[in-house]
Amino acid sequence: MEANIIGSYRGDTLDSEGFIHCSKATQIIKVANYIFFNQKGLVLLCIDSDKVKPEIRYEGIEENELFPHIYGELNIDSVYKVIDFEAGEDGLFKLPPEVIGLR
Repeated sequence: MEANIIGSYRGDTLDSEGFIHCSKATQIIKVANYIFFNQKGLVLLCIDSDKVKPEIRYEGIEENELFPHIYGELNIDSVYKVIDFEAGEDGLFKLPPEVIGLR
């Protein structure tokens, strides 16, 4: 993966226009099913926010819920786990069991 070579994750290393940032399981599922319904090849990056070098801002999207947004390239040493995230046969995402209980 290109991110391993350059030492950071940015939109073009993930074949996307950027990141979707979520801090709660409910946010992960809500955003995945709204924006990425039935798409393939997604991954969840589990990060340690204390190790993130760029600025993190918590911004409201809707219903007074705050989502963390990382402004800049995400340094690779802040990622402690990468999980394949695939939609089910119905095109919907469910939280992978290995995410439950992560920090």
